[in-house]
Amino acid sequence: MVDTTRLTRAVDHFADRLRAAPQSRLQRSAAAEALALAREFARRAQVLEEPGAQPREMPDAGMFAAADQVTVAVHDLALVLTDEGEVEEAVRLVEEAQKRAGV
Repeated sequence: MVDTTRLTRAVDHFADRLRAAPQSRLQRSAAAEALALAREFARRAQVLEEPGAQPREMPDAGMFAAADQVTVAVHDLALVLTDEGEVEEAVRLVEEAQKRAGV
């Protein structure tokens, strides 16, 4: 089993920053960045869990749910990651999305 602590901490930090962000920041780009990241992590988890199956897209539950969506998606992904390289790549994606989101 691979240690995903760094990944879950990174996404928890991002989610906390999203929850503390003003509505105007969420509307500008932060919520969209979080949703895009959540969708990518959900897709990756589904591909690993069900190879060959068509991944389902995570729905847009609104800007105020984006923090929860990215948290759930990364925790699902963390359960199926198999090596440190995958964890490091996921951490990098979280850090890049947080930077783009400006939170």
